[in-house]
Amino acid sequence: MSSGPAGRDAPLSRWTLLAFALPAAPISAMGLPLVVHLPPFYAGTLGLGLTVVGSIFMLARFWDVFTDPVLGVLSDRFETRWGRRRHWIVLSVPIMLLSAYMIFMPQGEVTAFYLVFWLFVLYVGWTLLTISHMSWGAELTSDYFQRSRVQGSREVLLVLGMVFVLILPIIAVKLFPDNDPKFVGVASMGWFVIILLPITVALAVWRVPERPAPKPEHVAFRDAVRLLVENRPLRFVLAADLISGVSGGIVASLFLFLANDAFKLTQVQSYQMLLAYFLSGVAFIPLMLWISHRVGKHKAAALSALFNAVSVPLILLVPTGNVQAALAVWILCGVNMAAGPFLFRSIMADVADHDAVQTKQTRTGLFYSLLTSTSKVGAAFAIGLSYWMLDTIGFKPDGENTQAAINGLRMVYVWPAVVISVAVAGILWYFPLDEAQQRANRDILDRRILDAAAAGIEVRTGAPSDPQSSGVPAD
Repeated sequence: MSSGPAGRDAPLSRWTLLAFALPAAPISAMGLPLVVHLPPFYAGTLGLGLTVVGSIFMLARFWDVFTDPVLGVLSDRFETRWGRRRHWIVLSVPIMLLSAYMIFMPQGEVTAFYLVFWLFVLYVGWTLLTISHMSWGAELTSDYFQRSRVQGSREVLLVLGMVFVLILPIIAVKLFPDNDPKFVGVASMGWFVIILLPITVALAVWRVPERPAPKPEHVAFRDAVRLLVENRPLRFVLAADLISGVSGGIVASLFLFLANDAFKLTQVQSYQMLLAYFLSGVAFIPLMLWISHRVGKHKAAALSALFNAVSVPLILLVPTGNVQAALAVWILCGVNMAAGPFLFRSIMADVADHDAVQTKQTRTGLFYSLLTSTSKVGAAFAIGLSYWMLDTIGFKPDGENTQAAINGLRMVYVWPAVVISVAVAGILWYFPLDEAQQRANRDILDRRILDAAAAGIEVRTGAPSDPQSSGVPAD
């Protein structure tokens, strides 16, 4: 691996970043409908009901939380000639393709059991794919700010995937005007994932090798768990991510209800609002990267959370039927939409380094499984509780609602997000790992690799046997 001044990794090439980030597009194209479109589709259009669907998606998320650490540990420990990450990504593809087809294009009679079974299968493939991809990205570079660049590139593709999956239903409805637009829209999202996922995974696995890592030393299970629990930076990140998951789960799962019932927007106008929101997020990623360079990643994430706390209440001021006002508010809310996710993932790479210094283990997969688990726990509670609350206040999906129910919907949408955003900012502002500490940790880890190579100890590369197999090509 080539290095820059003072032992720092040289910047990754744009082509390397693009190839690595490509699978993020179908990942987000699957993730967005799972939170925003599929719960209302199964609850209203397919008639399963709010409480039933909310409970099923909550249970499926908890199943995902159980499988995350298991698959994260497997990702760290079992390697092939491709390395530790890429073979798991390839393995996830057929699982994702089959389950996506059954979820987005439901076959036969759709019952609660049907939805439970295929959601559970889907989340196994989803976990294999997302944890392995995030862990791989964390290991592409050891540089404090380069990690934000890697995760920022992944975030751009994530948002672009969301943009395309929102445009497709609009096009599909125009191409098939005689079919039910809700069925056509959901099916178009599924086909987007099914077609794009194998292509992007193939390009990423082919073009981007894995970095070298020394073989881990044995640590007793009890000691490993103790070090995990005592890892103070890890506790900070997981606490912030957990409550962020609650906030994000509420606003995502209730968005279509808010747009259609409170704002009285058409389906196309709702999609346009989401498009504006995501495009705003992409446009401001460079600004968020600049801010993180100025104040550090954890303080940039804290400032992003505070901005969210200030901007979200503007939703309460949007008049019913005013498309321009709704669009303006969603563009403003989208300014920092991407900041939290990619900064959290970049920070977690530093936390994994901190753990590696203490344990002499590479547990990146486990750490990212914990990160995805906390957000999923938050999202699971969010969708279950928010749908239950809507049922309690008498809100009816695809039905006539009283003004009291509409006002209750707005309150549930806004105020939990505000309170949680302030709490996230308070947690992250005092995060204990900064750039100086991360560079000191990397110096220790890099010396271990050099010492292992000098002593003739095997160093795992996981890269193809070519001139660039020892690292990732730089510009």
